[in-house]
Amino acid sequence: MSPAETLVFRPASLPPLSRLVLAAAVRVVTWEARQRTRKGLQRLDAHLLRDVGIDPMTAEAEANRRFWEA
Repeated sequence: MSPAETLVFRPASLPPLSRLVLAAAVRVVTWEARQRTRKGLQRLDAHLLRDVGIDPMTAEAEANRRFWEA
């Protein structure tokens, strides 16, 4: 669990609305990170993809996924 997710699930002292807002913020940050990572993957050439152990077809499939898809 990431530190941000720990904040969402741990503090029982937070009011329910605050927990909901925090959970939504964590989700948006996660979506932004996925989108940024997938776009970065799209910019890598075949040589760099081999270095990280990903074939070009897998990289393309991952880069074309929607940001909300895990």
